[in-house]
Amino acid sequence: KANRSRLDSFTGIGDEKALAILQSVGRKLDVPVVTDIHLPQEAILAAHYVDVLQIPAFLCRQTDLLVAAAKTGKLVNIKKGQFLAPESMQFAVNKVKESGNDNVWLTDRGTMFGYQDMVVDFRGIPTMKQYATTIMDITHSLQQPNQSSGVTGGQPEMIETIGKAAIAAGTDGIFIETHCNPSIAKSDGANMLHLDHLEDLLTKLIRVRQAVI
Repeated sequence: KANRSRLDSFTGIGDEKALAILQSVGRKLDVPVVTDIHLPQEAILAAHYVDVLQIPAFLCRQTDLLVAAAKTGKLVNIKKGQFLAPESMQFAVNKVKESGNDNVWLTDRGTMFGYQDMVVDFRGIPTMKQYATTIMDITHSLQQPNQSSGVTGGQPEMIETIGKAAIAAGTDGIFIETHCNPSIAKSDGANMLHLDHLEDLLTKLIRVRQAVI
């Protein structure tokens, strides 16, 4: 994607090549796959390869993008803008549903407070669940954007805390960025969970889920 601080930031390997890789992974593992789209014309292309079209947080109010995603018939996952109250996301959901598609999720990824930090308000989970299935992004919400280096920072040591709190607050699912070596990840490495820690975290989150059901 193009919303990076620096001109030399990694922005991808090309749409069709990347989508084909996602499709092959989904087929090999027999799991649904998701990808961001950033322009209305990308919706149809991506829909041929993936199961879920994701609307990035900065674009969550873009009517043309939401309508294009809705009209593919795919499930549409809308990330809550860092600049929006949870209550405002009902309007994004309505744009998708009024376009003939009731398959819509919302994903919270934190709210911007100040210039360089994200804060999660867990009141947003039950609020947004009134409008659609609600997911908590427990890695993006720990970003520390707008650093003077031009590279986004993060607090991966808090991933487990955010995850447990989100499950306890009733989230329907979680979104996690993970990598076998976050230090060399092409983007967002500073807030990723190391892949070696994923199984342990999921085990703990399942226990929390079982306790609050």
